[in-house]
Amino acid sequence: MQLKIRDLNPGDLPSVTSIYAEAVKNGTASYEIVAPDLAEMTGRYQALHSKGYPYLAAVDETGALAGYAYASAFRTRPAYRWLVEDSIYIDPSARGRGVGKALLSELLSRCESLGFRQMVAVIGGASEASMAVHRSCGFELAGRLVGTGFKHGLWLDTVFMQKSLGPGNATTPDLAAFPGTLA
Repeated sequence: MQLKIRDLNPGDLPSVTSIYAEAVKNGTASYEIVAPDLAEMTGRYQALHSKGYPYLAAVDETGALAGYAYASAFRTRPAYRWLVEDSIYIDPSARGRGVGKALLSELLSRCESLGFRQMVAVIGGASEASMAVHRSCGFELAGRLVGTGFKHGLWLDTVFMQKSLGPGNATTPDLAAFPGTLA
């Protein structure tokens, strides 16, 4: 599969909404039970985009959206501002074809260049495929919360994985740089 990774644009949002709806309905990556509509997904995109967080699209050779990924604040309190959480969703027809790894690799690069120092993956349902993609990009297991979600008639675990970006916590961050200005 030939992929182009680029910034997501508003014209991609109907496909984003569809991909996410499938994940909500059939998967455990999201603990939402009812899929949000296009208006809600547009609002979520705008909230992240307006704050300068990377929001990426993977487009296949036909121009179709194969998947998307974004970074967001892990928590909103100011001391957390050097830590981002990644989210990755892949169209069912593109799963297992390297889309997730391509998106995550670019997301890591973008977040590091913005000055973030850590990225965390919060993996709903303890998805083996998601954990494998994150391991392939250098993430390490940081913990597991047991029975944190109930979906599809099952209790689900949540796995946390983490990767240092740039110097990680070995040096003091530049307090004047983004994300230091996110207070």
